[in-house]
Amino acid sequence: MSPLPRSLLPDTATVDAGGALSIGGCDVGELAAEHGTPLFVYDEAHVRARCREAVAAFGPGRVVYATKAFLCRAMARLAHEEGMLLDVASGGELHVVTAAGVPAEACTFHGNNKSVDELRAAVTLGVRNVVVDGFDELDRLDALHAGGLPVPDVLLRVTPGVHAHTHEYVATGQDDSKFGFNLANGDAAAAVARAQRSPAVRLVGLHCHIGSNVFAAGSFARATEVMATFAATYDLPQLVLGGGLGVAYVAGEDAPTITEWAAAVLGACDELGVTADVSVEPGRSIVAAAAVTVYTVGAVKVIPGVRTYVAVDGGMSDNPRPVLYGSGYEAFLPRATGADRPLAARVVGKHCESGDVLLFDARLPADLAVGDLLAVPVTGAYGHSMGSNYNKVPRPPVLFVHDGEARIVVRRETYDDLLATDVG
Repeated sequence: MSPLPRSLLPDTATVDAGGALSIGGCDVGELAAEHGTPLFVYDEAHVRARCREAVAAFGPGRVVYATKAFLCRAMARLAHEEGMLLDVASGGELHVVTAAGVPAEACTFHGNNKSVDELRAAVTLGVRNVVVDGFDELDRLDALHAGGLPVPDVLLRVTPGVHAHTHEYVATGQDDSKFGFNLANGDAAAAVARAQRSPAVRLVGLHCHIGSNVFAAGSFARATEVMATFAATYDLPQLVLGGGLGVAYVAGEDAPTITEWAAAVLGACDELGVTADVSVEPGRSIVAAAAVTVYTVGAVKVIPGVRTYVAVDGGMSDNPRPVLYGSGYEAFLPRATGADRPLAARVVGKHCESGDVLLFDARLPADLAVGDLLAVPVTGAYGHSMGSNYNKVPRPPVLFVHDGEARIVVRRETYDDLLATDVG
């Protein structure tokens, strides 16, 4: 099989004459030798470039980074520095963002089941918007207001009935969804009426999100049409059309760029005469392709006539997406980045699960051997953020690399960290 497509590597990736990979001016093999594996390596320039592209395409103050894709304090500061607002979906995400020095008024607060404590914190800190997801949440906001809390600006999340072409677990815009007020059955209109007459909230706009890793720009245009038509009745100042823009993970995939996504969404808004401030919430498209995960091969098991298994020192604890969604990835050896990959294998992790698979149908160089570094690109979204300590495996560190310098932004967990909350 052909070499890894260079388009799947971060922006600053270079390959020397011997095939060795560098990112951000840092040799990946040397990073692994110094910091160990598994290891997340993020190209800081790549992340900043995608932030800037989004702000340029949609306009200042109209791009909200979806922190669920990848969050640490360094990432929160980076997004804020590049002119983005931040979308948080839990009290924990809000805590990390504000601990990074990002003001709460730069945040929007999401979640389909926000607790009273989370809502109290969001309103008390003064988040920019609370995105209300259901009637029970309006009840909680009524009670908090009765207890003396300020009146928050809110958006109502609407389920527009648009089916995005993506995995069912990350599709959110269809009628059968745990998220939002259903448009088709009248709940959305009822929620608007209630919010408008409530003294506990200030309704400033509507919100929708149709799913994650969506490749069809037409799906976004359709959602825009549905939401704009509904919103026109109320003449509210804000319309948030969510995120979900997909990225290419494997050879042959082709996703719209952020600029092309903006053209589809804003073009539809112009055609429909939308006058509200339109904003979006990219996450995956900002960070996914910025990172590679580097592993060490610990075992190669050949079962003649059946399969070759290549086991690495990470797995579903640092990237659960293949287990959850059957997600596809590519793999390569960073010592031979441009090498052909004729070896068919299944790349698995070290966990006690047969389903602990990172690549179901990998292609690798024929000379792969125990001790080699193996890298998986496009792992900057929903790897670190969805990671776990299954089998009590410490989570990997995160490096930001830029201009030949590498800095640890999340340190490797230790065995003692595993006992930090264990009270015996």
